[in-house]
Amino acid sequence: MTESTADPVDAEVRAAVGVIARRFHEREQEIIDHMTARMLEIDHLDGDPVLVDLLRASVEANITTINHVLSNDIPIAHLQPTTAAVEYAFRLAQREVPSNSLMRAYRMGEYEYNRLCLEMLEDLELSEAVSIRAASYLARVLFDYIDWISQQVFLAYENERRRWIGAEGNVLSSTVNHLLDGDGEPKPYELEAFESETGYRLDRTHLAAILWTPDPTGMLTEIDRAARSLAAALRSPAAPVITASDRSTVWVWIPFDGRVPPTDAASIAERASLPAGLRMALGLPGDGVAGFRRSHRQARAAYDVATVVPRRGPQVVGYGDRGIAVVSVMARDLPSTRAWIGDLLGPLAADTPNAQILRETLSEYLASGESHVRTAERMTLHRNTVKYRIGKAMETLPRPGDRMDLALALTVCEYLGPVVVAD
Repeated sequence: MTESTADPVDAEVRAAVGVIARRFHEREQEIIDHMTARMLEIDHLDGDPVLVDLLRASVEANITTINHVLSNDIPIAHLQPTTAAVEYAFRLAQREVPSNSLMRAYRMGEYEYNRLCLEMLEDLELSEAVSIRAASYLARVLFDYIDWISQQVFLAYENERRRWIGAEGNVLSSTVNHLLDGDGEPKPYELEAFESETGYRLDRTHLAAILWTPDPTGMLTEIDRAARSLAAALRSPAAPVITASDRSTVWVWIPFDGRVPPTDAASIAERASLPAGLRMALGLPGDGVAGFRRSHRQARAAYDVATVVPRRGPQVVGYGDRGIAVVSVMARDLPSTRAWIGDLLGPLAADTPNAQILRETLSEYLASGESHVRTAERMTLHRNTVKYRIGKAMETLPRPGDRMDLALALTVCEYLGPVVVAD
């Protein structure tokens, strides 16, 4: 690797590059959002809110580093890969996301950064000669950086992939994924192979769950122990099947014969006694192979809602919870959902404490059959306070709306919070 940034650069080019670096810094968050959105168009990179957050953190770390290189003339060889970039590569390896998707993200980032550099250079109205020299210098620095960092993260990806494949339980993970990815009823020999590999019978009722910790250094052994404790607390007649999705997330299926105990989020939260920092998403019980798959899809939907806003919401979220099924669908297209909520709620969709109080009170009022008395009892408020808030909320709405739409919009705000309300 050559230390391109150490090469002599004339004063005019250095001044232009300094201006470009400052403008990147001023627009940093806007540029990070744009690049992240572009990269999410790449196959396999947009399926999980946790991975999306990690992608954004990686983009931010790389852009910040490049800006420092340009501002301070730092040689590429003196850099260390950022923690966010390496962690993102680790997670992709653990999730079996193809390495080509990771490499495409870096090449797309290089293209977008170069494009913005050229736009900014044009705005500076430099002489043609200085513009060409500055563009050449910027392209060389960026190429050297992307060439270096992509080698670093690809090496991290490959090392983690080999470690993950060699880890205990990889055969189990492959077997479970094969069943989940299949269409229709598996062949008898496929069912026999699954049950032989996992020791888990499919001719039962299954409750799927996802357990995870927001801490990327979370220990799988602790999460595994919590999953087994849950199965015991629910008096499952057999051992659950548990597989790691990555080093801080596990998928679990708990089997039942005959009657299934209460599996709503509140009951599970009471029985599970999850360790602090551990969260759980639940599907609904389902029978046979179809139920095994469907319950997991439902748990994934609840997980998506719970992770759209990191560290927000209850410790246990269930697909059967009020509004979760619908909100999980709306969370797949946040720009459209945000626009719909803004149109329906108007100023009530503002990201302010006062708007939040009015939304919460109005939501409880609608859930209570539009009774001021029941709303006051549920929220431990004086009836007149509730009446005042409801009046204020209804005045704030841009137009009278369908009560069902209004209740849904308020529920979406409750679960997705700042990602769907206006700044």
